[in-house]
Amino acid sequence: MEEIEIKTVLQVYDSFLELPKDVQGLMKQAVFVRDKAYAPYSKFLVGAAILLENGEVVLGNNQENACYPSGLCAERTAVYYAGANFPDVAIVSIVISAKSLQEVLTTPTPPCGSCRQAIAEYESKQNSPITIYFMGEKGKVVKSSSLANLLPFVFDNSYL
Repeated sequence: MEEIEIKTVLQVYDSFLELPKDVQGLMKQAVFVRDKAYAPYSKFLVGAAILLENGEVVLGNNQENACYPSGLCAERTAVYYAGANFPDVAIVSIVISAKSLQEVLTTPTPPCGSCRQAIAEYESKQNSPITIYFMGEKGKVVKSSSLANLLPFVFDNSYL
């Protein structure tokens, strides 16, 4: 038997104000679109802002449905919009903010598994890492320099 150890390195900022100014701007956009999310069932709002290599910013928020599997997370809403409208432009970074309408969320909230897989597809497609920043409503912000830090052993097209 062989044992494999996986090491992930993430950077943690104590607050939104410690982020680089350009990332603060993206986070403000993520917060703005987060507060427009349609989440009447979970009361959990998420917003995502994606910076593309050409300077365009794409926004997305979660969209729920009474038939739960029919909804879509903020990250995938934004990633798929970017893919549909800018298919040959690389994603540089994704900035995510989450908020609960039931309590103040201070824990940085990473993308769910489905969103991680969707982001992994685009990281693989463009053959370059995507920087991901995520936070709750307020408090600490976590930075990952690549989706691979959040989803080791990613399933990609090399298996097909």
